Amino acid sequence: MIQDGDRIAVGVSGGKDSLVLLIALNRLQRFYPRRFEIEAVTLTMGIGEMDLTPVQKLCDEIGVRYTIEETLIGKIVFDERNEKNPCSLCANLRRGALHNVAKRLNCNKVALAHHRDDVIETMLLSTFYEGRLHTFSPVTYLERKEIFLIRPLIYTEEKEVKGFVKDSGLTVVNNPCRANGRTKRQYMKELLTEMSRENRDIKSNIFGAVQRSHLDGW
Repeated sequence: MIQDGDRIAVGVSGGKDSLVLLIALNRLQRFYPRRFEIEAVTLTMGIGEMDLTPVQKLCDEIGVRYTIEETLIGKIVFDERNEKNPCSLCANLRRGALHNVAKRLNCNKVALAHHRDDVIETMLLSTFYEGRLHTFSPVTYLERKEIFLIRPLIYTEEKEVKGFVKDSGLTVVNNPCRANGRTKRQYMKELLTEMSRENRDIKSNIFGAVQRSHLDGW
């Protein structure tokens, strides 16, 4: 995922996953045999209030430059478009905005904080609602933007992320999204939790199926 001379824009929403990713990459710099730089980037949504003070404080403490990019993505999705299922459009707009910031910062890679549970949930969402076997890959090359997307936490379970946040005493930024907690992904997360009570290996089995699936990038 990471080569000598890489400049990596780390997408930092302020949530638990992205904060852990930022810290992990910062610590990786200390001993990784290939030298690379990181830049923290947060996109505002133009809705609600986001107190990004904890993120700025963390970046100052670990010595990472921090860029806050103001956007109106939330207003476009919820007010102008009035999307009933806003997640897909929102994700596309946020990706485009993040890629543009990365290019402006002369970064050749963008790091996203998707973890193992996200891989599993995305696979089931695609199967249930799109009728196809699909999930994102550990590394994706965007030819039009000439940028690589990398997902360094892809083998990390969400419970491990939560444990690190708790043990480290990290302050998580409140998510201003109006659909937070009411999405199909949240439903899938709850469904997997319920199914895991009967079969504790279900997540491992699905993730293993993804690894053996020959999907692009796997």
